[in-house]
Amino acid sequence: MTEKTATSFRGRYRAQWAAPVALIVLSLIPVIAGAARLSELTGSATVTPQNARFFGSPIPVVTHIITVTVYSLLGALQFAPSLRPGKRSWHRRAGRILVPAGLLAALSGLWMSMFYTLPEGDGPALLVLRLIFGSAMVASIILGLFAIRRRDYATHGAWMTRAYAIALGAGTQALVILSWMLVAGPTDETMRAVLMGASWVINLGVAEYTIRRRARTSPQASRRASRVVRPETTTAGHPSVP
Repeated sequence: MTEKTATSFRGRYRAQWAAPVALIVLSLIPVIAGAARLSELTGSATVTPQNARFFGSPIPVVTHIITVTVYSLLGALQFAPSLRPGKRSWHRRAGRILVPAGLLAALSGLWMSMFYTLPEGDGPALLVLRLIFGSAMVASIILGLFAIRRRDYATHGAWMTRAYAIALGAGTQALVILSWMLVAGPTDETMRAVLMGASWVINLGVAEYTIRRRARTSPQASRRASRVVRPETTTAGHPSVP
């Protein structure tokens, strides 16, 4: 292998892993926050009005933290192209973990939204947004399952990408709200709902861009685009075969 070839290979390898690494970094925001919450629940933390709902009913929040951690970190690896060709068995095994983890993460999040007391700073608008996007995540995973049963891999990947984008909303929300606070100061109830909803929309926008780019660059799309339908002509009374 020449030096030029090796450099090109390293460049392609880094490019393939850029997205998974970025997703893992973004995932670390909710993962670290969840780990701190688990430490609080399993330690001797003081019960306050802000955390009383978690101590009163810990199972949903513990389930949510564990499943979101697994889903966000393991899910990021599904976007690494080098783990897909020739390693479909790994992709399937990871999927068998990700599907129940994603469903439990979304359903536990919906349960907390509906039955936990709203914390200070949240309001009805944010509650509605959480119910909408949580339900959309569940629906996306289920539609992805239906697609893979039909062996419709492109549709399966599209729905799973959307579900993952919704799941990473907490990471984007932390960045968006922090940026707003640095520029404009603390948020009120309305602005908090707007910024959190905008974060989910941003993630889904990136997901849709990724889905469409993947469709344009997939081998199947390339083959379809390369087909040229030529008009039928005749030679000596017989149609020519293109």
